[in-house]
Amino acid sequence: MELSDNLHSFVLHFGEMGSRWGINRTVGQILALLVIHEEPLNADQIGTALSISRGNVSMGLKELQSWRLIKPQHIPGDRKDYFIAAGDVWTLALTVMEERRKREVDPTITLLRDLLLKDTNSTKEEYARQKIRDIHDLLEMITDWSGELQSMEPASLKRLMKLGSGVSKVLDVKDKFLGKT
Repeated sequence: MELSDNLHSFVLHFGEMGSRWGINRTVGQILALLVIHEEPLNADQIGTALSISRGNVSMGLKELQSWRLIKPQHIPGDRKDYFIAAGDVWTLALTVMEERRKREVDPTITLLRDLLLKDTNSTKEEYARQKIRDIHDLLEMITDWSGELQSMEPASLKRLMKLGSGVSKVLDVKDKFLGKT
């Protein structure tokens, strides 16, 4: 399987961006390849297309499955495992958001909650405790907000996102009207 120069450039760039988003470069490339490829691909095809070893492909596929970003697709009469992206780009984005929340935000909220529950009578720590409470409250709010986003249909989510700049303009006008600027 050979990629055109444009598609190869996309896959390479996606791998570089993936490393900035918290996934390994090769894993990002495998995901990009599966997203843009119409047919399911097996490990050999992925390795050939990306010029990476079978072992790297195998580890990358396991990582993507643990993130719930790909799923196996069986082809009748073929014993090899084939893989496809686990949904459209909106579904994948929401899945990444949910997985990052589980892996990064939830443990932090738990730690902050535990710290806040510990009774300290020290006035020296009050400023720090308030900052910890502020961080906790912000993360809780973000978690609630992301939960709302997770429950939305992609079409509704698109409409909401398109409102973003319009909402800020409306709030700016309101603030000017009320003399808050």
